[in-house]
Amino acid sequence: MRSLVTLLSSCLLLAAPLQAARPNLVLFLADDLGYGDLGCYGHPVIQTPNLDAFAKQGVRLKQCYAASAVCSPSRSALLTGRTPHRNGVYTWIAEGAEVHLRTSEITLPSLLKQAGYTTCHSGKWHLNGLFNNPAQPQPGDHGYDWWMATQNNAAPTHENPGNFARNGQPVGPMQGYSAPLVVREAVTWLKEKRDASKPFFLAVWTHEPHYPIKSDPKFKALYPDLTDDVQREHHANVTQMDHAFGMLMRALDEQKLAESTFVFFTSDNGPEGDGVKSPGRGSSGGLRGRKRDLHEGGIRVPGIARWPGRIRAGTTSDVAVIGSDIFPTMLGIAGVETPKDRTLDGVNALAALDGSASRLERPQPLFWRLHMAPNAKIAMRVDEWKILANAELTEFELYNLKDDPKETTDLKDRESQRYHELKGRLIENNARIDAEGPDWWKRLSPNGGRPKGPDEGKKKKKKAADNA
Repeated sequence: MRSLVTLLSSCLLLAAPLQAARPNLVLFLADDLGYGDLGCYGHPVIQTPNLDAFAKQGVRLKQCYAASAVCSPSRSALLTGRTPHRNGVYTWIAEGAEVHLRTSEITLPSLLKQAGYTTCHSGKWHLNGLFNNPAQPQPGDHGYDWWMATQNNAAPTHENPGNFARNGQPVGPMQGYSAPLVVREAVTWLKEKRDASKPFFLAVWTHEPHYPIKSDPKFKALYPDLTDDVQREHHANVTQMDHAFGMLMRALDEQKLAESTFVFFTSDNGPEGDGVKSPGRGSSGGLRGRKRDLHEGGIRVPGIARWPGRIRAGTTSDVAVIGSDIFPTMLGIAGVETPKDRTLDGVNALAALDGSASRLERPQPLFWRLHMAPNAKIAMRVDEWKILANAELTEFELYNLKDDPKETTDLKDRESQRYHELKGRLIENNARIDAEGPDWWKRLSPNGGRPKGPDEGKKKKKKAADNA
């Protein structure tokens, strides 16, 4: 009996350091940040010193994709590994809408929590219409031990927001600017609130640079030569987000956590507006399209990963990676198995991040679908080939992204055999996804998830689209 007790005690002693040795995980998500909005992605004006330094410490992805061209769907894919129409969050979610991330979906924080991780979400949520209301699941119902969030945008703007809730309780008016406030909450949790005996998963989702924006004057002062006040506000807003990211990285350093933490930075979709006159002066990096468009500028986004000792510093990757890959990648890093009872669209992309693979084997192709008018489209990418279709699947485009990343030349006539093959596969894949996901997209407004009604006119649709 004594030998059995000794053996069990030894096993427990061994298990504790093994658990503590598992990597910590951080997912930092910007909002409406375009592919060309960072200095390390070629922007000639916007100052992003913290992310530029971060890129030199890890790998910068040249073909990183959001899972949608609008926010709520892309966020749902990050947490589930499933393309949005499969997991149900098919569109951006208006306040009060029926659409939400269902508890039937298995989320990244819930699996990590079951495996012994402590978990925190700080920032924008936008995965339900009834925020902080028991009628729909809240962040805590999806595996977060600690959370501070908003339903959608910081209100009234990024300055002194008053619409956050923390662990189910309204926070009330806050003093400061959104991204630094969100990171301050995350840092407080890291230093004071988490169970330090456990590895952690931390999601930090800023509102910046989503409109309506407001930037700290100290960041606007960095752009004295800009005469366009809208442009100055936007560029300063990106710098504000970068500053907040730097706050978090410094906190990891101060807590001696950087060496044991995998950090992934990305954006939920491409830049807002036309980039010239309308609000939204972000850059697509010269790619065709912007937010709400399934051409590259609407879905190709910055992606940077750091994991000291595993990901080589100062590297780049040409391998296509999508938001739904975050789920299996972080689970793989944590040593947690992915669910076997459902279709996953993402794959473990670590081999693309650490340079050990030049391509990823994908049982499911890269796939996007957007219901929002007037850009309702479906797209699929297989290797370097991308096919797009209108919502009715009656009009198609075909591009070779290796030769033509700006999608200037439709090749469906020149590449007839390949076009017909990919067209058939797109139609078949779309039908399978429809059969699996809820039918909200059939019953609800495409622009926000509210029930359709006779008063749903053009002005209402435009307002919904502006808030997305």
